[in-house]
Amino acid sequence: MHMTHDAAAPAAETIDFGQFLAVDIRVGTILEALPFPEARKPAYKLLIDFGPAIGKKRSSAQITEHYTLEELPGTQVAAVVNFPPRQIGKMMSEVLTLGFPDAEGKVVLFRPTVTVPDGGRLF
Repeated sequence: MHMTHDAAAPAAETIDFGQFLAVDIRVGTILEALPFPEARKPAYKLLIDFGPAIGKKRSSAQITEHYTLEELPGTQVAAVVNFPPRQIGKMMSEVLTLGFPDAEGKVVLFRPTVTVPDGGRLF
């Protein structure tokens, strides 16, 4: 499946509501942000708390352009929590942290504007 991040790209093919529900997107709070020098593209290692049902999960995120390691702890983010883990360099990334491209294609985090309970599911 090829995904494009181009704002001018047409909408993806039509899916049904069941397919949407199959993608489990939850909110979590970043506990820890660490450098990830081994990553092919500039990235950080994140430890995110998704609350009692999902727990703490690791993610690699290419968010180095807009965010510093120091500002990320305490920030809430959205992530897909039901993809299989992916090996990225020496790290196992357990969730896909979500973002949108800015005008230059750099990642801007997708996050709530008001603090919400960790583990809440996107609907």
